[in-house]
Amino acid sequence: MTTVAVLADPPVEGAVLSSLTPEPLSATEAVQLYSALLADVCETVQHGEGELLVNYRPADQSGVENPERALRTLLDDELPEPAAARYEPQVGESYSGRVGNTLTHLIEEEAEQTVAVVEPTAALFRREHLGTAMMKLRSSEVILGPTPTGEVYFAGFTETIDFEEVYTTPALETFIDRAVDVDHAVDFLPTTPTVTDEETLKMMVTHVRARLAAERLVPARTAARITEWGLRVDETGALVRE
Repeated sequence: MTTVAVLADPPVEGAVLSSLTPEPLSATEAVQLYSALLADVCETVQHGEGELLVNYRPADQSGVENPERALRTLLDDELPEPAAARYEPQVGESYSGRVGNTLTHLIEEEAEQTVAVVEPTAALFRREHLGTAMMKLRSSEVILGPTPTGEVYFAGFTETIDFEEVYTTPALETFIDRAVDVDHAVDFLPTTPTVTDEETLKMMVTHVRARLAAERLVPARTAARITEWGLRVDETGALVRE
């Protein structure tokens, strides 16, 4: 079983999706959207038979007195197997450092054969993506899931790379350079957006609405928020509410 780390922030105002406030979302809506995205991603990991590791910043970095409790409060009612989820604090000052420390620890200290990290706002990440990644990791040391903007929403490994500043933009190229430097084979998952700002929120809204119209699977909680708020992208490319 692949251990999949989700580096999650406690769902509190000012700590999550602050780039979307006060427009196009209120601070309360930003927390609600982040909570929906995170829960959809974590549910997908468990449905995809991954071992879910919720990796959170400790209180002195997150500004939340008990970040683990805040995340458990959210996820315990949302996950198919809440008792199976692991919660551990992150170690490191930068995002790259925290990801690197987590994955290196899993491979070198816990002797995990395959490990991965997925972004908490990549709600269109599906269990078939995880299954594909697990299969591809049999022949490639690194599997990357690119975003439309050249970032990385998923990274899976059987061997470590140099993770220092690995999320330097464009992260996709940085990851590949680091993998090639140590002669690792690289393969890819389908491209899918994460939500980091208004432009990427528009991508998520468009994808979700299209999938709803086509009666295809959608991330249920994220789709519910988009529908509830009437979010859509109009003919000028602007994010509006119906």
